[in-house]
Amino acid sequence: MKKLINKPEDAVRESLEGMAAAHSDIIGAHFDPDFIYRADAPVRNKVAIISGGGSGHEPMHGGFVGAGMLDAACPGEVFTSPTPDQMLEAARRVNSGRGVLNIVKNYSGDVMNFEMAAELAFSEGIRARNILVDDDVAVKDSLYTQGRRGVGTTVLAEKICGAAAEEGCGLERLSDLCRRVSSNGRSMGMALTSCTVPARGVPTFEMGESEMEIGIGIHGEPGCERRPLGTADEVTSMLVLSILEDPVFTRTVREWDEKKNGWKDIEITTPAFRIGDRVLAFVNSMGGTPVSELYIVFRKLAEICEKKGIRIVRKLIGAYITSLDMQGCSITLLRMDDELIKLWDAPVRTPALRWGI
Repeated sequence: MKKLINKPEDAVRESLEGMAAAHSDIIGAHFDPDFIYRADAPVRNKVAIISGGGSGHEPMHGGFVGAGMLDAACPGEVFTSPTPDQMLEAARRVNSGRGVLNIVKNYSGDVMNFEMAAELAFSEGIRARNILVDDDVAVKDSLYTQGRRGVGTTVLAEKICGAAAEEGCGLERLSDLCRRVSSNGRSMGMALTSCTVPARGVPTFEMGESEMEIGIGIHGEPGCERRPLGTADEVTSMLVLSILEDPVFTRTVREWDEKKNGWKDIEITTPAFRIGDRVLAFVNSMGGTPVSELYIVFRKLAEICEKKGIRIVRKLIGAYITSLDMQGCSITLLRMDDELIKLWDAPVRTPALRWGI
């Protein structure tokens, strides 16, 4: 293993320290428990937005803390969920009195710990709402989750909801908005190589030189199918068609019911893509893929969408939700409307995403 680190056990903390030093005008870092917070938090009369997950996916989530996006991000150890005390302490730090929206990827550890954190927040008088993102069309269940995994749509939800919070939207409205984004996004990824977790020092899974893994997760878990290596056009077609042809999908999620002071099950339906839909197209590097190759993927993606009658109205291309050094990519399509386009275009200033400021 070749890594630009000191000791594996110190890698996460030292990365956070370096990030905070590099962007001290935007973010601050709190340790024991660890979280990144917006430098000017709490922002007066604003609902705070928090997300988090295992480290190794940078710039998600800490790189998206700042004006127009997240108020705080809680990083666990590499590919390990953050703990409830991290989320609770972050909520205490950034809550302005209008409550906290937690954007949670559908991984068992994240879901469980964010639920515990929300209950603790309520016990202290902090209103908290957890909204789940489960946009991965590759698998129904995996090593890390029950139900579809939360992947690329998470980044888009953080940006869109962050813009709405900046405009003064309340917790209920933000919850509805986040749920809507989650329900209209679909993603799928692939890998050319495995990744190497610093503490292990060896690739998470083995793959031959002439093989590729389809439907991988962001924790380096294997995908749903291993195939002979294909061209960029073949891979892109496989990912895009899996997304566009995914049928209507209904699932049950747990959300907090303030009136009953407990969790309730609600049913969420994700509609299928249709001719005439407007979409945000997100082509993401898993960490080790050059941007030049991502543009080759986007070229084919745009061609397929045009033929299918799907209009790309916004784009995001780059390494935004990664799996350490994995070579590969993911594609996310989010159905857009005028409101979502406006919120996407709104100013944002974070270490990893910024425009309009």
